[in-house]
Amino acid sequence: MNTQTHLEAFDAVDLIRTKRDHGELATPQIDWLIDAYTRGYVGDEQMAAMTMAIFLNGMTRREIKDLTLAMINSGERMSFAGLGKPTTDKHSTGGVGDKITLPLMPLVAVFGAAVPQALRPRAGAHRRHPRQARVDPRLARPPQQRGDVRPGSAITAA
Repeated sequence: MNTQTHLEAFDAVDLIRTKRDHGELATPQIDWLIDAYTRGYVGDEQMAAMTMAIFLNGMTRREIKDLTLAMINSGERMSFAGLGKPTTDKHSTGGVGDKITLPLMPLVAVFGAAVPQALRPRAGAHRRHPRQARVDPRLARPPQQRGDVRPGSAITAA
């Protein structure tokens, strides 16, 4: 019987301990942590412990940059190059009481930036099944706004 064991480059507990003890994580450690978490090797409880250690002890600017880049590179990215203008996103965690998106998006658009938004479950989704989204009828989408933006779909400037 051939049982191959994949050796991981780092140990999550060691990285958590480093941050707990006010240490600094190297770029490869941060890259590994995010990769291992997205693969399911690092568990939610370990990532929660790392988050607590970071919250209590902070991160250097380089660590913040490395963590941000590792998170960006961990998933699929959508390209909005076809819009022909700078793009930005106001990311929402989906929390209750988001009161800034509605006034902020038109303000940003006035200055020439496109604000493509992927649709997410909203408006009370915390009280319903996660896949059951509701659209507030007072915020009906204007006819020129696309609500079907998905990875691989065509994006054209209006």
